[in-house]
Amino acid sequence: MAMVLNEEAGMLKDAARGYLSTSAPVSQLRKLRDSGSEDGFDRKTWADMAEMGWTGVLVPEAHGGVEMGHVAAGVIAEEMGRTLTASPYISTAIMGATALSRFGSDGQKSEWLPRIAAGEAITALAADEGRKHNPSGVAVSAERSGNGFKLNGRKTFVAEGHVADMLIVSARTGGSENEAEGITLFLVPRDAAGVTVERKDTVDSRHAADIVLDNVEVTADAVLGEVDNGLGALEAVLDAGRAGLSAEMSGSAQQCLDSTVGYLKERKQFGQIIGTFQALQHRAAHLYSEVELGKSIVLKALQTLDAAPDHAAMMVSAAKAKLGQVAQLAAREGVQMHGGMGMTDEFDIGFYMKRVRVAEALYGDANYHADKFARMRKY
Repeated sequence: MAMVLNEEAGMLKDAARGYLSTSAPVSQLRKLRDSGSEDGFDRKTWADMAEMGWTGVLVPEAHGGVEMGHVAAGVIAEEMGRTLTASPYISTAIMGATALSRFGSDGQKSEWLPRIAAGEAITALAADEGRKHNPSGVAVSAERSGNGFKLNGRKTFVAEGHVADMLIVSARTGGSENEAEGITLFLVPRDAAGVTVERKDTVDSRHAADIVLDNVEVTADAVLGEVDNGLGALEAVLDAGRAGLSAEMSGSAQQCLDSTVGYLKERKQFGQIIGTFQALQHRAAHLYSEVELGKSIVLKALQTLDAAPDHAAMMVSAAKAKLGQVAQLAAREGVQMHGGMGMTDEFDIGFYMKRVRVAEALYGDANYHADKFARMRKY
């Protein structure tokens, strides 16, 4: 499998960069932060993405999408990482579309996939319940009630949960906490009776939500996939999101490198351009090699998701672990090589540091995925 983008993906990359650099630059994130936006993203930009087909990149053509695959989805996420474009793209166009396309019933697909492709519906995955990512650590209960289920419990740090129209909730229909068996996925409307959404501000100037479920009643039609056997589906949806986040962090790392090298070529100290100092050249060269390695492993993970989605978990974890390290290195080096100015709000580099720290932790940090990769590797 060639480790390069094909012509179609290359054209998409150029188009995405052209649009995002002019219509959704970092200055847009600044405006959202300074205005105290409750959404945490620009609705006009989201509508534009839908019009360009980005929200339907993983939606089958039969349901109004363009069905271009995970490599294409990652190309878009990478360019969003370059400009720190805030949107529900990963939670909806990647994770929501993956969940419904792969595991939804015909009725669920018909109801939600066209709306996702059109940019009319936002989804959010409500999986974690504690301070650390743990997909099997499900305590939210789903007890049988009539012809459906009654959900009770709390989910934490649900990305885009404050704006979602539909929540994908993992709940326990059997077994006990941390057991693989007994987990079921449910589609729960955010405005359903008993659902309480607590919006949380995040350090990257975006938002997440804590979700409280108090005797939330859903019918059997709300089950996504199989009852009691939902962990596999949950991990598949998470892997799609993890790969998308890795691509986003790759874009952020590339932009940190580009901005830092540009600054090294302009900034003078002791009467000399600081880019002529050998110590800084060595650091920039090391960062370049790490960023390039990160780009390769992300592309491999995305290609594997397209070619063999049931066997992509190890490569996705490798990408998420590596990019979590690379993106944070790029942001730290950027701040340090910008000097004291890098710590001020005047420069964009600080925004990148905040975002990659959130993205690195979301759906499993570098340590989590390095450990997961080690356990899956066959010797």
